[in-house]
Amino acid sequence: MTKNLREEFKTKIAKDLMGKLGYTNQLQVPVLKKIVVNMGMGEAMSDSKYLDGGLNDMKTITGQKPIITRAKKSIATYKIREGGPVGCMVTLRGQRMYDFFSKLVNFVLPRLRDFKGVSPKSFDGRGSYNLGLKEQIVFPEIKYDKVDNIRGMDIAIVTTARTDNEGRELLKAMGMPFRN
Repeated sequence: MTKNLREEFKTKIAKDLMGKLGYTNQLQVPVLKKIVVNMGMGEAMSDSKYLDGGLNDMKTITGQKPIITRAKKSIATYKIREGGPVGCMVTLRGQRMYDFFSKLVNFVLPRLRDFKGVSPKSFDGRGSYNLGLKEQIVFPEIKYDKVDNIRGMDIAIVTTARTDNEGRELLKAMGMPFRN
């Protein structure tokens, strides 16, 4: 893409969606609200270096400092104590959100092994989409040699769409490769 995704959305994609969804006002068109990237690291309870590696990877991937998520209650089976670190997350908004989405769609997803498209069934009923990645090394910023552990992550793409069909049309127009 020569222009960034935000500008392309304002000039072209929003107008196409208006016609496709039957809206009369451009403000009715659904937009991306935020993207939440979450990395669960239960091993961080016993090993603080494991948490540091995850925080560094998350910061490198998103370009924003992650916050540490803590356990709400103790679970003896998993050796988790209340208030202990169990992961990290980043909420992206504005230009960083559009840049991350563009990177995800154009570089990261095509690099996945045996990739045939993302599932069109991962919507939550209100137009937001959830996606899980098994490893962080598919991101171009992560150097494979410097990775200490492979960590998965969850990516939640929150939109202002009211239904799953509106959300699907929005993400499809923005380049999300859905499976047939």
